[in-house]
Amino acid sequence: MSAERLVHHELCFGCGRTNLFGLLMEVEQAADGAIRGRGFIKQDHQGPLRGTAHPGVVTAALTEAIAFAAQAEAEIDALEIQLRAPVPIGAFIDVEARIADGGVTATAWVDQREVASARAAYRG
Repeated sequence: MSAERLVHHELCFGCGRTNLFGLLMEVEQAADGAIRGRGFIKQDHQGPLRGTAHPGVVTAALTEAIAFAAQAEAEIDALEIQLRAPVPIGAFIDVEARIADGGVTATAWVDQREVASARAAYRG
């Protein structure tokens, strides 16, 4: 049995299929309750360091998984991001998020190497 693909809406920067500038992430809920997804870092996502993704794009990938884990359409109240390594253009970015200690945590990897993590809290 395969997991159902999660989508906010078709123009969502993270998971939308019709937003050609977005991450085109495929996101699903795993049997253990975690949210797992994968997106592709395109040339359009380039940041100030040539050949690598803009940190905001990496943050978008993390917050996409966080939003699904929280099952929330509410606004993020607090967000803490730890960037550990640059994400190269042309790479797949894998993310995982789960509810933890009254908030939501997420981690991102490229080629099984952790590149970023996040913790978020939601309003209401």
